[in-house]
Amino acid sequence: MTSTPTPPLAGVRIVELAGIGPGPFAGMLLADLGAEVICVDRPGGNPWAVGGHGIMFRSRRHLAVDLKAPQGAEIVRRLCAGSDGIIETFRPGVAERLGVGPDDCLAVNPNLVYGRMTGWGQHGPMASMPGHDINYIALTGALHAIGRKGAPPTPPLNLVGDFGGGGMLLGIGMLAGLLSVRGGGGGRVVDAAMIDGVSALMAMFHSLRAEGSFTEARGTHLLDTGAFFYDVYRTKDGHWVSIGAIETAFWHELCDLLELPPNVRDNQFDQSRWDEFRTIVAARIAQFTRSELDTLFEGRNTCYAPALTMAEAIEHPHHTARGTFVDVAGVVQPAPAPRFDGAPPTRPTPRRSPGADSRNILSEAGFDADDIDELVSQGVVET
Repeated sequence: MTSTPTPPLAGVRIVELAGIGPGPFAGMLLADLGAEVICVDRPGGNPWAVGGHGIMFRSRRHLAVDLKAPQGAEIVRRLCAGSDGIIETFRPGVAERLGVGPDDCLAVNPNLVYGRMTGWGQHGPMASMPGHDINYIALTGALHAIGRKGAPPTPPLNLVGDFGGGGMLLGIGMLAGLLSVRGGGGGRVVDAAMIDGVSALMAMFHSLRAEGSFTEARGTHLLDTGAFFYDVYRTKDGHWVSIGAIETAFWHELCDLLELPPNVRDNQFDQSRWDEFRTIVAARIAQFTRSELDTLFEGRNTCYAPALTMAEAIEHPHHTARGTFVDVAGVVQPAPAPRFDGAPPTRPTPRRSPGADSRNILSEAGFDADDIDELVSQGVVET
């Protein structure tokens, strides 16, 4: 796989105060786009950054610092002086107490973009409360809307709050801040709150609700498994397949291939019969194995795809042809996205251990060898 000659964020330096979930994800996005991301771990490593965080910490250099020590905070500020941005994921007020809050860091670099990632935001009556993805998407109305009719709300992994409404929002905010600085706007503080990001993701549904075409009844609408032509079905061999044939032309072609009855074909949008028609389609799908359906629909305009496992997805011919996944030191993982000039912007490197680059990073920040030895001996820095 080739890479574009110059990644879009080449020359940008970001300091990342190591956290979990959306923070590392935003750092990964920026590193994948070519930014130099320096991850500041706590000595011994972040005990929470295990179980799924390895890939998200790829393509970084790692410095281990005790931020509770005054010298540790000073190190972060020194790094900020020569950086374009910083990411922190603490609860509101924690960074300020440590001496690495926005005022502290912007004082040494007025052009710094200071990215803050929280669930509830930096202010509001719940700002200081703990929470997780499921809580944030619950408070926005997103969780209530996801699930089947008559069933409880279904948490969609932690994709919507942590990553879509959190890390992705922070990444966009950091990029916007960097553009603002380059336009002469000076440093910015990015308040990326998952409740804000998830609410933004729900914009279309708020629009439909305002128009009177979206009710609060879960599992009764076009895109939430209410429509029988936008749903998943079980095959003869116990697999699952997805059908999303919304447009009439696609729906008719699918019906013709499956040889569905004319009343199903011609009454697609008769909502009063959706449950009836779902039973008919389910029975027909159940007569085929998944591979038979793959063959039947191959190359046809039917909006069909098998519901693959993650392991199967890695091996699918379309992903193989595009290089959607890459092997990095024996770990198969998603390639950097989006692509530029037809290729991923960078080639990821494996996650390094906490403190692996401490000496080099400190030396680049202006600390001499004796200073570094003293910081290490005091336990402020780990190598």
